Amino acid sequence: MAFTNQDLRKAGLKVTLPRVKILELLEQAELHHMSAEEVYKALIEQGEDVGLATVYRVLTQFEQAGIVERHNFENNLSVFEITQDEHHDHLVCDVCGKIVEFHNQTIEKEQIKVAKENGFKLSGHSLVLYGICNNQECKDSAK
Repeated sequence: MAFTNQDLRKAGLKVTLPRVKILELLEQAELHHMSAEEVYKALIEQGEDVGLATVYRVLTQFEQAGIVERHNFENNLSVFEITQDEHHDHLVCDVCGKIVEFHNQTIEKEQIKVAKENGFKLSGHSLVLYGICNNQECKDSAK
């Protein structure tokens, strides 16, 4: 989902250069999940004059506006991704921290079934599976 300057205004945010640059970076990121520090480093590499505190503040504003989602995986590092129209879950490598998004209709149906069996109507959920990815270094370190 691509966000525009108009979307920032609708969210009650002024269109500022740091906000636009951070939004562009997150939308174009090869890795969909970036920490505030990774966003900051990428902006510095692009020659942008922005402080780490500004990055944190903008990401928090984006989260509150529903533009990004914050995930806190077991490594205690917050990562951010652009809010997507379709729900997905995550696989996280215990060694390198690689994050893979996936959607599995069977899992989705089972979660609804379990909730219903226990008298719940789901309003949302978060599923994170942890393991070792197929990177040889990760496999070797897990031995």
